[in-house]
Amino acid sequence: MASFHYTAVSSDGKQQTGTIEAIDFISAGHQLKDQGLTPLDLRPERSFNWKEYFEGFATVPLKAKIAFIQNLDLLMKSGVAAPRALQIIAKQTANPKFKKVVENLGTSVESGKPLHEAMAEYPKIFSHIFISMIEVGELSGNLDKSLEYLRVQLQRESDLKSKTKGAMIYPAVIVIAMIVIGVLLAIFVLPKLTETFKDFDSELPILTRIVIAISDFAAANSILVLVGMFVFAVGLVLALRSVPGKRVLAFGLLKFPMISAITKKINIARFSRILGSLMKSGISVVQGLGVTADALGNVYYQEALRDATENVKLGKPLTESLAKYENLFPFLVTQMLAIGEETGNLEEILEELAVHNEEEIDDTMKNLSSIIEPILLLSIGVVVGFLALALIMPIYNIGEGIGYIQTLAII
Repeated sequence: MASFHYTAVSSDGKQQTGTIEAIDFISAGHQLKDQGLTPLDLRPERSFNWKEYFEGFATVPLKAKIAFIQNLDLLMKSGVAAPRALQIIAKQTANPKFKKVVENLGTSVESGKPLHEAMAEYPKIFSHIFISMIEVGELSGNLDKSLEYLRVQLQRESDLKSKTKGAMIYPAVIVIAMIVIGVLLAIFVLPKLTETFKDFDSELPILTRIVIAISDFAAANSILVLVGMFVFAVGLVLALRSVPGKRVLAFGLLKFPMISAITKKINIARFSRILGSLMKSGISVVQGLGVTADALGNVYYQEALRDATENVKLGKPLTESLAKYENLFPFLVTQMLAIGEETGNLEEILEELAVHNEEEIDDTMKNLSSIIEPILLLSIGVVVGFLALALIMPIYNIGEGIGYIQTLAII
């Protein structure tokens, strides 16, 4: 619960101020109206709450949203009214942030606001897909079907993300481990090994001199190196979140060997699944394309779908609009969509496309580790070989020198 300071006018025109306890700003406003007060000013108390501060960074997992939709669908099919269903779901929701949101949804719906409008007040939690499908369900009177389509869509989305993350965990752990071990070697181990070579009178091999220079710099500037790595990592994350950074990342994912194929399949699968689900719930192709464009993560696919949206508005077929982007939508995809448009079975074709690409993604993800593992092992071998040569070559040169001196002494 939070405290809000208010200035309000009562029914007899008198102005009054005070403090009210509520879950959030919206609930505070509802409480004042229930008391016959019209708020003129309403703001949270300025006391700092560490718990609320850190809760602001909390996210709502996709699985929590799936459980929310599933439970809402089940309760409403059982005859429970939406406000009561939301109250029941809120009580069993574990995520603190999402619990507050569901409670607020129940309060808003109970006051007469449609569910999709209440959800629209939380755009960071409920996506455009969420809101659009709920809105169509409420307007058509088929909210149960919309909830079912939405649940399937979110479940597929969750499965796809889980498989992608699962396939990337092993390579990511190996790369991070290599970086950490390399830094620790450069700061703590190599300086002790290379100290011996500095006393040699003969000229050291170029590889050894490179290793000594790196280890000397790392040992003398260890804090600077660690801070620099941290700043670089933070800067890289911020850069990739910027608009130019997202464009560069999207371009790289579409052009880099091995990654480009899986990137296209993931985006085509999401495009097909989302647009198909939206159309099944009763949303038009034009509106569905706009919502789907917002849902895709790759900016090039977003731009292609937004352009297609404008062309479809002008009466052009969807297939013709997407055929211009053959590097994003392969010939097979556009041809299947053309058949769907000609036969009037576009929803079914989109479903088939989604299933087909999701199956191919599954196969690719299963084989991804067997493709990446040799590359990582080769990279590790190159680094280890470089260090081994840099450390062994001076010793080998010393051995050759001693042998040469012994030969001269014998002669």
